[in-house]
Amino acid sequence: MEQEETLFDNAGEESADELSIDPNTVGQAVIWGTDWTTETINVQMIKGNIDLNPKFQRRDAWNNQEKSCLIESLMLGIPVPQIILAENKEKRNSYIVLDGKQRLLSIRRFYAEENQDNTDEKDFKPLKLSGLTILKNLNGKVKSDVDSEYLTNLENQSIRTIIVKNWPNEAFLYAIFLRLNTGSKKLSPQELRQALKPGEFLTFLDDKTAGSDIMHKMLGIRTADSRMRDIELALRYYAFKYYIELFDGNLKEFLDRTCGNLNKLWKVNKSTYELDFSDLEESIKFSYKLMDNSSPFSRYNKDNSNRFNRSIYELFTYYFSSPIIREKVYAQRERFLERFISLNENQEFISAVSDTTKSPIKVVTRFSLFAHMLAEICNMKIDSLELVNGKIKKIALGE
Repeated sequence: MEQEETLFDNAGEESADELSIDPNTVGQAVIWGTDWTTETINVQMIKGNIDLNPKFQRRDAWNNQEKSCLIESLMLGIPVPQIILAENKEKRNSYIVLDGKQRLLSIRRFYAEENQDNTDEKDFKPLKLSGLTILKNLNGKVKSDVDSEYLTNLENQSIRTIIVKNWPNEAFLYAIFLRLNTGSKKLSPQELRQALKPGEFLTFLDDKTAGSDIMHKMLGIRTADSRMRDIELALRYYAFKYYIELFDGNLKEFLDRTCGNLNKLWKVNKSTYELDFSDLEESIKFSYKLMDNSSPFSRYNKDNSNRFNRSIYELFTYYFSSPIIREKVYAQRERFLERFISLNENQEFISAVSDTTKSPIKVVTRFSLFAHMLAEICNMKIDSLELVNGKIKKIALGE
């Protein structure tokens, strides 16, 4: 039986509205168009000049038939959409993918060969062509089985490639990325964050979320999420856990900063961050047990909506990552459910978990209301928040 993918509401979503871009700096960027052949693009990927980490494959949004269709189009000389790259300022003559990752991965997979001594080559499984509607004779074949005529056509086919050089700042790249992905299959900014903020912490989150059954259940998927929402949600947990007092309303910068800090601190705090992820998983499992429904992170309302609400997720994972709070809340489960349903009828709380949820006052409001409820139910000290001179400060409630 197929899993149904979780539906998200728009509250708390990253967006281009958070980007602060000086229009005077936009003109600094140099946009250079070129026509690279398929062969040239593949060589650039093999050399590592185009950032196409093998782990992208587990975040793959295209199936084999979609990949095969691209290869067929290139063999036939049918135009394909352009690829957009940004020059990597940290590594000369290398590029970050802004648009075209799935097309690049399809090409890389087709050219991959089995039983190569090269470790990088082994990371990419050769693509077996399938579902071709014009070159039907190539269905079921891998590159080594394809006639040289088709391969020559493929290698010499040009793909329009746009390269962005001298870009002023990361916000500029985010703006391009978000505007490129405004269609029905919108991508997460986390995908670009993976390229701009590489490090051991983000690699750890990639690995752990990809193998987390409870996160798969939460998102209604069976494997690592192609849009990296699992990584982004895990990152939110770490950001609020460690840096909630630094949140100023700009979610993108808040998550970026968390990545940078935790990447730098990874070697010192590795074991702590690993335990944190276990606590995150336990908090999600507990939420299912506590709420006893298929969508514990949705708002309780008259419409009985089952859409995933990021603000509810942030509250539950922040507080329920504590074993003591989990124990005390479950001992008072009926009381908690009654109070939580009432809380969802509170206009202040409703406003703080819906619509525009990312201002500091909205964060303080929902955390404060939820913390007061927990302090009464658990009869113990609970971390809460207050706003002091426009900045978030932690306070303790209860005994």
